Amino acid sequence: MPPEAEFESCTLEASTGGPHLLITAGVHGDEFAPMQAVRRLATLLGDRLRRGRITLVPLVNAAAFRRGSRCADDGLDLARTLPGNAAGSYTQRLAWALDRLIRQADYYIDLHTGGTAFRLAFLAGYILHADRRVLAEQRAMARAFGAPLVWGTSPEWEGRTLSTARDACIPAIYVEHGGGSSYEPQAVQDLVQGCVNVAAYLGLLAGGQTPTVSEYLVEDYRPGSGHLQAQHPAPADGFFEPVVEVMQPVAAGQPLGYITDALGTRCVQVQAEAAGRVLFVRVHPPVRQGESVGGILPVPGPGVYELR
Repeated sequence: MPPEAEFESCTLEASTGGPHLLITAGVHGDEFAPMQAVRRLATLLGDRLRRGRITLVPLVNAAAFRRGSRCADDGLDLARTLPGNAAGSYTQRLAWALDRLIRQADYYIDLHTGGTAFRLAFLAGYILHADRRVLAEQRAMARAFGAPLVWGTSPEWEGRTLSTARDACIPAIYVEHGGGSSYEPQAVQDLVQGCVNVAAYLGLLAGGQTPTVSEYLVEDYRPGSGHLQAQHPAPADGFFEPVVEVMQPVAAGQPLGYITDALGTRCVQVQAEAAGRVLFVRVHPPVRQGESVGGILPVPGPGVYELR
């Protein structure tokens, strides 16, 4: 079966024309709250849709989900593989199909968590698009979502869902919320409400959006911003024990956690490389050298600007 045939999608269409909003979840197979949130949206939005179309894809990467892992059997990260290859491996073909789906939309929301390895702060993010119109729309969508953190980052990254949206000049945001292997009902509820808020902002729904105020709005123009997995690589293999929580303020040099060997005879401290807030932290204890154990959202400074 070709990967695109596994897109279990639902399109809601009003009798009055309007923009097309695409919402996806399950690009990674171990990010469960967004999958449940998009399933709920399929029943919730139908009665409120007054114009335009909303396409919902609760599970993009079915093969990865069946494995309970981030990636499918070919080991490729779907969120690094777009625009894909129609004649390639499973993930490459899936990326090709997802790329085509994104290009059919007028607006796009991609929902994520930290998977089983990380817990992330609740954030709505976007890339710092060169087109001022697209950038303004993305800022507005991210604010409308209602996450405590709004984060704009470097547009340089390739292979991602937002890379496709960037190239097609489609206003797009991604959302991160929580993570771990357990069910997260609050995250599901927050993701549902955020998507409803954005759809209401775009004028697709009867009724307005729920008033929300983001606590921290920052745009990071530094090269490389937004690449989470590159932050704070583990200096050794072992068992990682975090000592911080997401969104906790930290100073440069403050411990994020400790890596110990099997017997606990060797202990290595991992320190924050810069001052800021804890953006994400590893919650899956086994760690290999070079794998990330967490990341910091920097305080405003050179190249980093807080929005008002």
